[in-house]
Amino acid sequence: MTGSTEDYAPHPHIGGRAAALRALAAWRGAVPGVPRVVALTGASGSGRSRLLTGFLMLCEPEFRKRLPVEEMDPSTVPPELPAPAVPTPAGLTAAQVLWLLADHYELNATGVEGVYAELAAVEEPVTVVVPDVDRAGPVRGAGEPARLVREVLAPLAATGTVRLLAELPRPLAAELAAGLPAGTVQIIDLDEPEWADPEGLVLHAQAALDPEFGAPELPYTVDPATRLALGAAIGRRAGTSPLVVQLAVNCVLMAPEGFDPADESRLPTSVGEALDLHAGRLGFEPQTLRLLLAPLALAEAEGIPVQLWARLASAVAGRDMGEAFAGGMLLVGPFVQPVEEESGPSVQAEERESGLSVQAEEQRTGPEGGARTLLRLLHPAIAEEIRAGLPSVRAAQTQIAMALLEAVPEQDWSKADPYVRDHIAGHTLEAGLLPQLLTDPGLFVHADPVPLRAAIEAVPPGELGAPARTYLRTAPLLTRTQAPAVLRAALLETAFVEDGLPDHADALHRRLGLELPWQTLWSLPVAGVSDVTVGSLPRSEGPAVPVAVLVVPADTPGAHPVGEASGSAVLVHGLVGTDDLGDADPALILRPSEEERTAAPLGLSRGADYLRVWDRASEEVVAALISATPFTAADLSPDGILLLATERGVKALRIRPADPTDPTIAS
Repeated sequence: MTGSTEDYAPHPHIGGRAAALRALAAWRGAVPGVPRVVALTGASGSGRSRLLTGFLMLCEPEFRKRLPVEEMDPSTVPPELPAPAVPTPAGLTAAQVLWLLADHYELNATGVEGVYAELAAVEEPVTVVVPDVDRAGPVRGAGEPARLVREVLAPLAATGTVRLLAELPRPLAAELAAGLPAGTVQIIDLDEPEWADPEGLVLHAQAALDPEFGAPELPYTVDPATRLALGAAIGRRAGTSPLVVQLAVNCVLMAPEGFDPADESRLPTSVGEALDLHAGRLGFEPQTLRLLLAPLALAEAEGIPVQLWARLASAVAGRDMGEAFAGGMLLVGPFVQPVEEESGPSVQAEERESGLSVQAEEQRTGPEGGARTLLRLLHPAIAEEIRAGLPSVRAAQTQIAMALLEAVPEQDWSKADPYVRDHIAGHTLEAGLLPQLLTDPGLFVHADPVPLRAAIEAVPPGELGAPARTYLRTAPLLTRTQAPAVLRAALLETAFVEDGLPDHADALHRRLGLELPWQTLWSLPVAGVSDVTVGSLPRSEGPAVPVAVLVVPADTPGAHPVGEASGSAVLVHGLVGTDDLGDADPALILRPSEEERTAAPLGLSRGADYLRVWDRASEEVVAALISATPFTAADLSPDGILLLATERGVKALRIRPADPTDPTIAS
């Protein structure tokens, strides 16, 4: 193994990489002269994630006890220290990664700048390891890895008290280093001769071919001389890529027929060659295998449900790929990894306690429930190779998006496969079609708000229509509350009314089959409301008109001054409708008496950012409302119309009595 001697045991997880382990151990030990920032990089498939995982095993005190540390080269073993902070960014936004770090160090900061300031003031060493930067973000096409580098890693690296180790693609490693003073950062590129590990690749191949470690018994695996020679040939051909070694072994073990271990030219030197050689040996055109794998190369999140795979492959190919699928796992197996997605009883119990069980479980497993099998590619480098070979990624994503839309039963998003409704936005984003998709309130309600929000935020604001802008404004509250569909619908219904989109608000009541916990009667974008009161305005004929009285600044248009020096005024607005009551005399308005309020079936309690409407008879909460902006005033009419004010203005909601176990949320 490069840079080590045979007198020491190798790292049991890595089996080599001694030179790189030495450099990482020196960084962890803060050896004088070693830069405090390390960028671990290399081509996709170079083994950087595996190396970092093995290094972190040595840094975690409890796991370290399970390793033969005393038998390993001391220069490759970091000193015994507390485990570093490891905010893993896979699937997360840059902001989420930063707040993971803030939580780890129990910081009190409420803003981004405060996080860095507090980290700079922490007394103990601040050691941060960020793996898998390339997997950041809920949506692949949103560019989250670059944002993570610019908005989080670069400021961390510039903070003198922080020792940072980041595992990231080569272009992002260069960008991170370019913004730092000379001598601050060390780049460890695993494809460079200084850090490569050719001996380790050979040992990796030889071990993977050994029946003692699980390989099937074949002529070239049971015979030691043949096995060692084949492993050496695979390692030589793979260059610096452990992934190519793994794919070469997978292919010859999964489909051994027709393989000649003596023909070294049939061993791959790259991921692309591994694909093409395997397809050719099984009698298929290489392009056929690539088309079968294309949907997985373009997939979002953890992978594509197995039942959608053939449909999407045919869509990308522009023809029926059913015959190719008859080749089964022998053709695609070396490159594909199945994932069983199933929730345990403890997770379901937690969701039931939070009122999220039914909707959350449907989003995870589909309306029918049960486990789901997802398929994903064995490694992101395979996806990169396949995407690079497509005539047009945008066109392929367009075909996938159309096929996903066709897979929505009766165009009812509540019946759609969870992958379709939660990740169609990612596909349409890369196809350049997302703005056209963002008009259906049903999608807004039923899609997971985390990836949908990330996809919408990646679209230039000028390309978004009014409904999408409303969704984007509401999305932080949707993600914060993790609200199920009925509560998302209620939030969006109010937001649509606030933004002057009554047709979209009405659609949420009429089309989706959901019993919303309230109906937003009206919204008034008036600033500076300090108090609100419900009341009634007597008329000379007929019943009194229910009204809302709003205390506003004296210069508010249409308001009636209150006193000469108070600086306040009142606006009178119809409580139920949009009656023009600008000429109403506030002095004539009657407020509900205490007896009327006490006799009403519903009561109201209020905090800074929440309101609760509760049933007086049972004392159970029937509606719990929170707001992205603080409430400034609220009142509840005896017949259940909630009048509330925030910094955005005033609105009136007709509360529908609800099951107290299903809390209501509003913005």
